[in-house]
Amino acid sequence: MIKQDDSIKKILRGKSFKFGDDISTDLIAPGRYFHLRSNLSELAKHVLEDADEEFAGKVNNGDFIVAGRNFGLGSSREHAPTIIKLAGVGAVLAKSFARIFFRNSINIGLPVLVCDTDKIDKDDELEIDLSKGIIKDLTKNIELKFKALPDVMIKLLNDGGLVEHITKNKGFNL
Repeated sequence: MIKQDDSIKKILRGKSFKFGDDISTDLIAPGRYFHLRSNLSELAKHVLEDADEEFAGKVNNGDFIVAGRNFGLGSSREHAPTIIKLAGVGAVLAKSFARIFFRNSINIGLPVLVCDTDKIDKDDELEIDLSKGIIKDLTKNIELKFKALPDVMIKLLNDGGLVEHITKNKGFNL
């Protein structure tokens, strides 16, 4: 079950799912489902199950994970951001990310945005302009800022990540 629409646009829109600090890769991809690593679509049905058991069943294409500090800490499981993307998540917003999780996310084409998430609540409707660095919380009628993504990063995300970009362009074409 792949919900993800691989076309990343400069403007993203969806509902927020709120999480706290220190969401580890073990919370994202619970270890008891280790046997599903070769079936990522099946593993995606359990994404973030230990942090919110209803998340995988409620997330819709384009919705956002909104978290606190140190999102993605723990092991360097590349399948953690992959199953987030496969579940349909449009982007992950957090105050900070574990470095390897951040890099793995970009590599697989999942936007990860560093921003202050304190004013965003669960179920807020968000519109994110990747190139301008603006998050509009349409529920609260407020705007938040983040460091805008350069066009080269948006192009990489639009291509579905690093491997897809290299395959599509027979090398780097940034």
